[in-house]
Amino acid sequence: MTHSTTADWWRDPVVYQIYVPSFADSDGDGIGDLRGITDRLDHLADLGVDAVWLTPFYPSPWADAGYDVSDHRAVDPRHGTLRDAEALLERAHALGLKVIVDIVPNHCSDQHPWFVEALAAGPGSEARSRFVFRDGRGPDGGLPPADWQSKFGGSAWTRVPDGQWYMHIFAAEQPDLNWEHPDVIADFEKTLRFWLDLGVDGFRVDVAHGLRKDLTPPLRDTHGRDSAPLNAPPEGEDHPFWDRTEVHEVYRAWRKVLDAYEPPRIAVAEAGVSARRLPLYTRPDELHQAFNFFYLRCPWDGPAFREVIDSSLAAARSVGALPTWVLSNHDVVRHVSRYALPPGTDLPAWLAADGRDPEPDEATGERRARAAALLTLALPGTAYLYQGEELGLPEVPDLPREVLRDPMWERTGRAVKGRDGCRVPIPWSRSGPSLGFGPGAASWLPQPAGWGERSVEAQRGRPDSFLELYRAALTLRRRQRGAEAFAWLPARAGELAFRRGGLVCRVNFAPEPLPLPAGERVLLASGPTAGGAVPRDTAVWLAPAPGDGA
Repeated sequence: MTHSTTADWWRDPVVYQIYVPSFADSDGDGIGDLRGITDRLDHLADLGVDAVWLTPFYPSPWADAGYDVSDHRAVDPRHGTLRDAEALLERAHALGLKVIVDIVPNHCSDQHPWFVEALAAGPGSEARSRFVFRDGRGPDGGLPPADWQSKFGGSAWTRVPDGQWYMHIFAAEQPDLNWEHPDVIADFEKTLRFWLDLGVDGFRVDVAHGLRKDLTPPLRDTHGRDSAPLNAPPEGEDHPFWDRTEVHEVYRAWRKVLDAYEPPRIAVAEAGVSARRLPLYTRPDELHQAFNFFYLRCPWDGPAFREVIDSSLAAARSVGALPTWVLSNHDVVRHVSRYALPPGTDLPAWLAADGRDPEPDEATGERRARAAALLTLALPGTAYLYQGEELGLPEVPDLPREVLRDPMWERTGRAVKGRDGCRVPIPWSRSGPSLGFGPGAASWLPQPAGWGERSVEAQRGRPDSFLELYRAALTLRRRQRGAEAFAWLPARAGELAFRRGGLVCRVNFAPEPLPLPAGERVLLASGPTAGGAVPRDTAVWLAPAPGDGA
């Protein structure tokens, strides 16, 4: 198997996201770990991906499944040891896989030594200045310093016993760091070098658009406009803590660190900003990629996909980059289920109804998800796959309330179930107490009945399976490596058709089958193409027939 080893490998790879707690458990405690991942890397090499992205595996009290980090330069014992991390890197690199790890710079755990010190030091101390502590409003300081809202529900401010308040855009256990403080800047550059020296190939930057805040007194109110996850401020608005121009100073400094390694290492931004502002994060002297949430949120609609693809390509190319394409991740309802629901479905309400109102059309969801895979993998740029996507795993909307771990559940007064339904451990085997996830009796979130037939074991070698579709697509995609040219082709009503390099992709969004064009040879199809026609919700990859040129 060949993988790109050039310095610009990051322009068009396929990256597989591993949600560490839910990928593979080696020791039977029900929680995924680094040894489990290492043992399963052959699956990913065989699948044909180029890199893996690991979510946080650092020491954490787990108030937010590892995104509340108490030590950025160590490994949580539940996930293994630093030696396990080294062994994972060694095995991945031996298989030709790059390794990207999460870095969480916006906040830390309330059990981080810095925050423990800040609480003990008191108001006005140097230790508190590493965070965002402020006096409250009102005659007794009993009101929060500003109306800023947490992404997980409720106020973004928590009061401590001495009367001051600290800021946390996420859970109260995740105090925001003050990125104007030199200690914070220096410590994260130290963290970058620590993992780069260990051998990682890059970083995914959590909440990349949130690091810098306008802390000029008095703090400005936002009038509630920051309450939605990954919400960007309205175009042109100067927001006090989202997408501030000063944040780019951080990434210019980081780029110098990344470029100092040979070959240079990379970083991808999780930046929930406007389409106009997103390219700023991937200018040549900043980060290499930014996640494309516009594509992820696109409904199953041909004109909508065309608009997002056009705007994504134009925006990325304006700074010499290429887009990323992603259908699912650890924060959203899996796309197999999204595509099975009527347009405009209120997903939090659907989850609250345990996935029964409305009832998903599972066959439609699977058919569209298969087509979306071929659409996505045919585009120039980087494709990110979320673990279990290659198995066609749906959302698990009916998890019992007593097992929910997402902090959204408690912070919203048990009104919003949150993201646990996309984080259920994946099945590897047809049978067993955790379907091959680990040797223990169970997993940290329960797997649904019937998932054994969705497992890697059940799908391997079955020609009509999701797994074999992804393997075939990734094999063909590697032949297009480096092909950045993209052009729309003449299309029939309800069809998207484009060429990337020597590959033609056609997707039928129309209700009726569309005949295959004469002179184009089918290389791969997401569904049956009997009778020379492409059924609805089906994608095909084609090449000109032999002797027809092109």
